[in-house]
Amino acid sequence: MLNKTLPYLFCAVLALSLPACSSDDKDAKPQVETPVEELYNNAQAALKAKDYDEATRLFEEVERQHPYSQWATKAQLMAAYSAYEGDNYDDAILALDRFIELHPGASDIDYAYYLKALAYYEQISDVARDQGITQQALEAFNTLVQRFPDSKYARDAKMKMDLTNDHLAGKQMEIGRYYLNRGETNAAINRFRMVVKDYQTTTHTPEALHRLVECYLSLGLHTEAERVAAVLGYNYPGSSWYQDTYKIIDPARRNEVFEGRSTWDKTIDSLFRAD
Repeated sequence: MLNKTLPYLFCAVLALSLPACSSDDKDAKPQVETPVEELYNNAQAALKAKDYDEATRLFEEVERQHPYSQWATKAQLMAAYSAYEGDNYDDAILALDRFIELHPGASDIDYAYYLKALAYYEQISDVARDQGITQQALEAFNTLVQRFPDSKYARDAKMKMDLTNDHLAGKQMEIGRYYLNRGETNAAINRFRMVVKDYQTTTHTPEALHRLVECYLSLGLHTEAERVAAVLGYNYPGSSWYQDTYKIIDPARRNEVFEGRSTWDKTIDSLFRAD
C-alpha cells in the first residue's frame, strides 16, 4: 500500500514542478473491457475443457468487468461451480455463501444451497478422523431440505443425509469399541446409547444394541441387558447381531426375553424414556 500511495501524493503536491508525473498517466494504456458474451463463452469453454482454475477466473472476470449485466449473477454461481469441480472446496463455499447472501431470491438459490452441501460432503473423511466436516455437510443438506422441501435437489439431499448420519454413527461406534476394548465400559455404554438414540435409522443400530447387552452383562446389570436384547430381537430379528445376542443371554431366560412373554415395551425409544 505504501509503494502505491506515496508516489501519488508526491505527484499531487509537486504537480507544477514535476509535470512528468502527469505525463506517465497519459502514456498509460487504458484497460479495455472484454465483451461480456466473449468472457462468459471463454469461461464456459474452459469449464468444458476441465481447466477449472481458468474457468473460475474467467467467471469472476465477468462479474468484475460487467457487475450490472444480466450475466453477472449467473457468473457468480458458475465461478463457485468451477471451484467445486476443481476440488477447491473452500473457495466454492465462500463463493456460495456470498451468492446466497446477495441473491436470496434467485431462481436457482436452492442449487446454491445444494452445491454448498456437496462441497462439504465431498470432503468427508473415513471414520478414523475428525468428523467436523461431516457434521457441516449434514447441517447444509438439512438446511436445503428445510427451506426448499419441493426442490428437485431435496431427494438427493435426503439420501446423502442418511449416508452422512451413517458415517457419524460409525464414528461413535468406533469410539465405543475402543473404550470397550480398554475395559472402560461406562464410556462405551455412553457411545453405544448415543448411536441407538440419535442415529437409530442407521445400519449401526443392531450392533450398538448388541454391544449394550455385552456391556450390561459385564457389569452384572442383567435386567438392563435383557431389556435391550428384547428390543434388538423384536426390531432386528434377521440380524446377525441378534443371533450373537441370543447366544449370550442366559438360556433359562431366552423364552422370556425373546418370545414375547415379557411385558417390556420393545420400541427403541422405550430405552430412553427415563433419561
